[in-house]
Formats: sequence, C-alpha cells, structure tokens
Amino acid sequence: MLSPKTQRNISRIIPFGLIWFIFGLVYVFIEKGILGELNYHPSTGIPYEFEISLLFSLSFAAVGLFIGTIEILYLNNQFIYKSFGQKILYKILIYILMNFTFTVIGYSIGTALELQTTLHDPLVWDRLVIFLSNFAYLSVEIYTALTLGVSLFYFEISENIGQGILKNYFTGKYHRPTIEERIFMFLDMKSSTTIAEQLGHVKYFEMLSEYYSDLSESIIKYSGEIYQYVGDEIIVSWRLENGIRSNNCIQCYSDMKKSLKKQAEKYHKKFGLVPTFKVGFHLGEVTTGEIGVIKKDIIFTGDVLNTTARIQGLCNYYKVDLLISADLIKKLDLNSDSQIKSLGKNELRGRKESVELFTILS
Repeated sequence: MLSPKTQRNISRIIPFGLIWFIFGLVYVFIEKGILGELNYHPSTGIPYEFEISLLFSLSFAAVGLFIGTIEILYLNNQFIYKSFGQKILYKILIYILMNFTFTVIGYSIGTALELQTTLHDPLVWDRLVIFLSNFAYLSVEIYTALTLGVSLFYFEISENIGQGILKNYFTGKYHRPTIEERIFMFLDMKSSTTIAEQLGHVKYFEMLSEYYSDLSESIIKYSGEIYQYVGDEIIVSWRLENGIRSNNCIQCYSDMKKSLKKQAEKYHKKFGLVPTFKVGFHLGEVTTGEIGVIKKDIIFTGDVLNTTARIQGLCNYYKVDLLISADLIKKLDLNSDSQIKSLGKNELRGRKESVELFTILS
C-alpha cells in the first residue's frame, strides 16, 4: 500500500498529464482543421495521417507526466522562496532550454545516422539550422511553452490554495452543503507573544514560516489536511476513517514533536530558541460547503470546531501539551504501551454537557 506522501505526489503529478493530453488533442484537431483533406504538411512535405497524429496527444501526455515528476520531486523545491510569477517564468525557461537541448542532440544524431556521417559534418549543422528556423518547429515550441505555462500556473495555484481544495472546486463536491464526520486538531505555539516581542515582527515571521514548513511533512505523512493557518495556530483536519486508521491523528502529533526536536539546532542557531506547541483533539459532525462571493472558500461549521478550540485552550490549565476528548479516545486503537491518563470531566464554555478529557503521557 502506497504511503500518504506517495499518494499525494501521484495526485499532484497526474494533472500535468491530463493538461498536456488535452492540449495535445486540441493541437491535433486544429491541425486536422487546417489541413483538411491533405495527406501531407505543405510546409515540410511530411506525410500526414490523422490516426497517427492522435498518438501525438498520448506522447504529449507522457511528456506532461515526465515534467510533472521532475517538478514535484525536484524542481519545485529549488524555487520555494521565489514569488509566484518568478517561479512560473524561471521554470518555463528551464524546461524550454531542456527541450531545445534534447531537440538539438536528437536531431543532430538522427541526421548524422541518416547521412552516414559524423556530427562534425557541416551538412548536419546546416540541416539543423534549417529545421530550427522552420516555422513549423517554432509553432510547436510556442505551443509547448503555452502548455507549460498553463500546467505550471495550475500547479502553483493548487499549491497556494491547497490541492484538495482546488480539486473540490472543479468537481463541485461542496457546491451544496455536505455533512461529514471529522477529527480536528488545533495546534498552538507556546508563548508566541513573548517570542514575537523577543524576535521582532520580521524575524518572528521568518521563524513562523520555517515552523509551518517543518510541521507540514508530518501532516502529509499521516493523511492530515490543513484547514487554516490562524496566526501561530494551525487547524488540521482528518476524515474520520483517515484519522483513526493506525491512529494517524495521534501519530501526526508525535511526529511533529520529533520533527521540531531534530531541527532544534537550526532554530537555536537562527532564532535563539526552539518553538514548542500544545494541541487539542476532538471529533464530530461538520457541515462543509463553499461560501463567499468576492472570495470563495470551503469552510467547516459545527460545534466540534468551538469545542476543539476550548479543549486546546485548557492545555495550560492542566499543564500538558496534549488533550483529547473522550469521544475521540473511544474511536482510537491505542495499545497498552500508551500511558493514557484521564483528567476528569470539564464543563467547557458554551457547552451544556461536560466533556471528559485525556492526555497521553510521554
């Protein structure tokens, strides 16, 4: 079974293949419309068959998947601190340069083999110059650059607002309100006000950016979904089945702790401190749907959100980093090695019924 991170990467790569496949089909049908009944290209004399051209769209999709793989696994990380526009522009230039290099090498080798000569033969380079200056080649390059731009634009938008959210907008999943049962984790940085005063606003923002980045890997690893960033607080959500599977929600919390511990030296060196956090867990029904006119958003509404916030707010009172509601504890399959401690029932503000709270001793 594929890990959540691998599944996420595959789902991020697939749109590249789909976009390139669609653009490939559009190109084929435009070409067919222009050529009509002709069975050759007038500018080059190359034979033309519509059925064979359809394979072009499949090869375009393969190129898209290849670019998507490079983008997700390597290139995107190299431009993580660039602006939205710079990312797209720089990447287009890199991919075009790669394509041009492969074209020059491939065409030169193919021509040399056809003429049964060496790559140093002037005739090979003359043919290459003619090929590269041909309008048919230039038009394909321009179309390829356009396809690149669209696929990269989609990817950057998806990364900015959240891949799952963009997919839900396209599919209209939450166009009408939907009732779901979800687990929520409210994660809040400890002593954030003091840290902000100590570091200053700019340095604090830089630390917050790295803090979020270091915690995100754990969220991906354990199938979580980032619902909102609220100042120094992260609200993470799981569909019930994803959150309780292998205790993903609790595993996520533990992995976050380990992640910050591993990065302790980096934080000490750059900021003179290591951020820590406290969390509250709860589950319940929420109504999920699109909302807004000037700015669309997909939001959750329900008592579970307020209750989780209240639970997290009691961490200081109980002097613990983790609080879990009894409702969630009952759903989890915690082994006997987990030192679960009941902290008794608490009447949370805004709720009529008291909630029993638990913590897990480390």
